[in-house]
Amino acid sequence: MEKAVAFIGLVLAVCLFHLNSAAALGVSLNDLYQRTPLTGALAGTVASSVNCKPQGSTRLPVFSMDGDFTIGGIFSIHNYVHTVNNNYTTMPEPVRCSGSMESRELRFSRAMIFAIEQINNSTDLLPGIKLGYQIYDSCASVLVAVHVAFQFLNSLDPVFYIGNNCSQSGMVMAVVGESGSTPSISLSRVISSFNVPQVSHFATCACLSDKQQYPNFFRTIPSDKFQAGALAKMVKHFGWTWIGAVRSDSDYGNNGMASFLEAAQKEGICVEYSVSFYRTHPHSRIQRVADVIRRSTAMVIVAFAAIGDMAILLEELSRKPSPPRQWIGSEAWVTSPELMRYSFCAGAIGFGIPKSLIPGLRDFLLNLSPSQVAASALLTEFWEDAFNCTLKKSAAATKNNVCDGKEDILNLQSPYTDTSQLRITNMVYKAVYAIAHAIHNAVCQRKNITSQCDKLTRLESKQVLNQLKTVNFSQNGYDMSFNDNGDPVAIYELVNWQKSKSGDVKMVSVGLYDASLPVGQEFRINRNITWMEGTAKVPVSVCSASCPPGTRKMLQKGKPICCYDCIPCPEGEISNTTDSSDCLPCHKEFWPNAKRDTCIPKPVEFLSFQDILGIILATFSVLGACLAIITGAVFFYHRTSPIVRANNSELSFLLLISLTLCFLCSLTFIGAPSDWSCMLRHTAFGITFVLCISCVLGKTIVVLMAFKATLPGSNVMKWFGPPQQRMTVVSFTFIQVLICTVWLVLSPPFPIKNLTTYKEKIILECDLGSPVGFWAVLGYIGLLASFCFVLAVLARKLPDNFNEAKFITFSMLIFCAVWITFIPAYVSSPGKFTVVVEIFAILSSSFGLIMCIFAPKCFIILFKPEKNTKKNLMNKNQS
Repeated sequence: MEKAVAFIGLVLAVCLFHLNSAAALGVSLNDLYQRTPLTGALAGTVASSVNCKPQGSTRLPVFSMDGDFTIGGIFSIHNYVHTVNNNYTTMPEPVRCSGSMESRELRFSRAMIFAIEQINNSTDLLPGIKLGYQIYDSCASVLVAVHVAFQFLNSLDPVFYIGNNCSQSGMVMAVVGESGSTPSISLSRVISSFNVPQVSHFATCACLSDKQQYPNFFRTIPSDKFQAGALAKMVKHFGWTWIGAVRSDSDYGNNGMASFLEAAQKEGICVEYSVSFYRTHPHSRIQRVADVIRRSTAMVIVAFAAIGDMAILLEELSRKPSPPRQWIGSEAWVTSPELMRYSFCAGAIGFGIPKSLIPGLRDFLLNLSPSQVAASALLTEFWEDAFNCTLKKSAAATKNNVCDGKEDILNLQSPYTDTSQLRITNMVYKAVYAIAHAIHNAVCQRKNITSQCDKLTRLESKQVLNQLKTVNFSQNGYDMSFNDNGDPVAIYELVNWQKSKSGDVKMVSVGLYDASLPVGQEFRINRNITWMEGTAKVPVSVCSASCPPGTRKMLQKGKPICCYDCIPCPEGEISNTTDSSDCLPCHKEFWPNAKRDTCIPKPVEFLSFQDILGIILATFSVLGACLAIITGAVFFYHRTSPIVRANNSELSFLLLISLTLCFLCSLTFIGAPSDWSCMLRHTAFGITFVLCISCVLGKTIVVLMAFKATLPGSNVMKWFGPPQQRMTVVSFTFIQVLICTVWLVLSPPFPIKNLTTYKEKIILECDLGSPVGFWAVLGYIGLLASFCFVLAVLARKLPDNFNEAKFITFSMLIFCAVWITFIPAYVSSPGKFTVVVEIFAILSSSFGLIMCIFAPKCFIILFKPEKNTKKNLMNKNQS
């Protein structure tokens, strides 16, 4: 078989080579015959006796009629050719059609005859000129189509007489057909070399719009380029992103599906599988395609297939129940009533050519007289198949199957007689009228309001080809014109297979697609659609469910982009749309909500007076200040008592005042930071603490000096009397004031929003401005505290009735311990806890001082007054 196909291909290539060579020289076949150089006796009898016969047998048309100008027609009335085993030793038999007849294709051919007869009877279009026709059955075969193409370029007569009076009726002026894209391609390649125009009614392959390869091709049906784009937009419109693809293994199916897949990819649609088949393939191939459909997870199937191929596939699927599928059909099969018997396809939706009305066509189709049927082998076959009887009596015929003349075609239910859905039939009708208008424009001249046509005008097919490019007419309310690619305006009707109450499947128009409308407005639905299994709910066909807001898509390894997992957005990012591929970070002052689908302002955090910690610290601060004031009041009330006078009352009162300020300055750390509070809290803390430590240092020095003064011959106390004590406190405090002043002038503290410590909240805090200034303040306090601690340690064993040196030593030990531990705690504490640590250090050290230095004295004053005497004090000192 493969050798036979290769041989046929080689023969066709040789034929095309010779035809193209002739066309390149600008000659027709008749010109070739006329211009052949003849010599000798043959040249003398050129006009009378020389003739040329075509090789092989002539294929007869199924319908024909002579006319002034002939139009060719070719339709796939049968779907198969009779298989012949050639032995390559004898001349092969003529190719014969086989299989059942396509009644719809028969209707197409009869519609062409109807249009030609209508034109012949018209007084406006080609008046006085009779159009003839030659209509062939291609059997849906490329081989037959090529054979017919050669006959279109010649006469039907078996002998061509060569001379000066050759008839121009040998070559057709134009061709209507073919129904399939693959035969149309082959037909166009043959006849385009001789400028014979071809107007197809059903060949939709986008490849035929290429005027470099098919300069003579026109069509009245839109290109698959538009249909593929419309199907992709429809699939996207209903939210289907996971589909299966089935196509005919032909130019129509392969090119149409390629255009659809390209458009689908742009729309973000993924294809689970893409399989092809053809009606002549082995049954096992069809079974494999059916099994792929049954096993698939895609609920939607887009089928770009011819009606004959689709019928075979649906028949195979009907043998074994399969899960329900939503079928999306191309116009080649979705408008075919013959396929509606497969009820499992109910709910199918697709684009078809808009249905139309052709007045008088139904009467013409039904007007078949017995003589007319008997005279045509094709009509005889149709009649016998339709009524299941035979017209010719034979030995094989019985009384039951002989046609008796009572057959009523008016009541025949057949695609041939069904004119309720005239779609492609109207394309045939318009194709004939387009050719007629082109011939009219070439041979007729308009005078006044009428046209006069000269049927003796020598008309070349090239003239018809040129006129076809500019035709623009309206017939039965339908406009017709061709663009630069030979295509009409793309208008589709959205059809839906809906089950009626009786259970029958009917085709219902539910929408329209008009490619001439602005982008985004081409597609509209005007009524409800019934989906698979008769439901009104749009089926879902996705590889992965939609990712809700707050998540993003992560592609699954090794699978198409429509297959993904939904993962939550990372911390600090959101997605506020469905099926988001990326998450977007929030602004630095915002944070995602719990669902991570919107950004909300971050909560602002600072140590406020409403916080539990703030309340506790503020309470202790106030209590500490009150305790210092009460202590001062006690001391003031008992200022003449020996214990108060013996403990340097002036420094004690100054120390109590500084401790009160220390307690109160911790309140400046609570509340929302501001420019003033930031500057005040650190400087007030630094100065009051230095004042406090200066007083403690003064008391320590006084203790040391007092012990030295008791030694014989000592005159120390006159060098450290009250003036010197005051000067010491003022000097030490002034140094801290100077440090704070320089700090505030050069780089003062200021409030900031801390966005780095916590991602989900904002910390309001005070920036130090200059860390050097802050640590200089703390360093100076630490230096004084260390000096005071050393002196206190030296004085701890001095004889003292009230153990003043020991209490100072212990208080400074607490003070130093607190502030030594403060440094790492301050550095490592996050957010508002930094402020808490600082307040805690202030309160701890302040309470340590007041409790160690003043608590024992207050206890004696209040609860042991018998010990608060000069005698007791002097006795202790003497011992």
